[in-house]
Amino acid sequence: MAFFVYFVTICFFTYHLIRLILWAALDSDIELFVLSKLGKPISSLRGKVVWITGASSGIGRDLAIALARNGVRLCISARNISELLKVKQACIAQSNGSLGPNDVYVLEMDMLHVNHHNDYFNMVLDHFKTVDVLVNNAGRSQRAAWGSINIKVDRELFELDVFAVVNLSRIALDFFVRNSMKGHLVVTSSVAGLIGAPNSGTYTGAKHALHGYFESLRNEYPNVNITMFCPGPTATNFLQECFTDTPGAKYNQRVQPTDRRMTSERCGHLYAMAIANKTHLSWVGTFPVNMILYVALYYPNLKRLLLKIVGGERLQRIRDSR
Repeated sequence: MAFFVYFVTICFFTYHLIRLILWAALDSDIELFVLSKLGKPISSLRGKVVWITGASSGIGRDLAIALARNGVRLCISARNISELLKVKQACIAQSNGSLGPNDVYVLEMDMLHVNHHNDYFNMVLDHFKTVDVLVNNAGRSQRAAWGSINIKVDRELFELDVFAVVNLSRIALDFFVRNSMKGHLVVTSSVAGLIGAPNSGTYTGAKHALHGYFESLRNEYPNVNITMFCPGPTATNFLQECFTDTPGAKYNQRVQPTDRRMTSERCGHLYAMAIANKTHLSWVGTFPVNMILYVALYYPNLKRLLLKIVGGERLQRIRDSR
């Protein structure tokens, strides 16, 4: 009996050690890695209508291009119409002739105008007659010390990153249910939605809130597909638009070439794979982000010890890719 217990214990720790090593080497969680090799290809979405908010730059832009390469019809929306038109041109050019001008619909949209969300949704329906996948990608990050954040910033960030997302998703959900569709709601979360990120208190709270909202929805409407996609540090222009601790202010910093970040193109490709395979939860990032997440999610009791060993200052450097 003692030998059996010893054998099982050794197998258990060996199994998780192997997984930990894999997570340290990969740039995504293991499920997404396997699906990217053996799962449904992005081309399985060919002909579907995917609406991406916040598609004028960064992850949204590169997700749109990754989908366009595989013949996916797109609605791309954001406030910056000139940048959206550039993204449209890039999508058509990358589609190898499978998409024409009418297959990429440009929608000038401010997510904060929640009273107009129904109008925006109807505009997409007027163009495509349907929406198969809604990707809630619009949002802003934050850099600010927890104790100095003005409460108005908390409210402003939650209005954009949480309440606007929930409101638009409810409209899409109503459309899916009324039309007996097995629709797909996708949310760009963050690794900050899985583990607390220092100097991003409001943003971390917002991303955790999104996981709560959509986990509740998943249990209430099991026929609706929901994907939570959590990128780690990514090389985009997001730092310039970050909230700070002061209402109306922007962080206005640039990502440095020396930062250790995943490229936006790679992130967009992995995002498209997650959508094609309808994963529940996927995360991506460079070392050591994936390893820390693995321990935090699978061994919550060890997380406290790990974070104590890493320390707040080092965790902040990891968050900032330095």
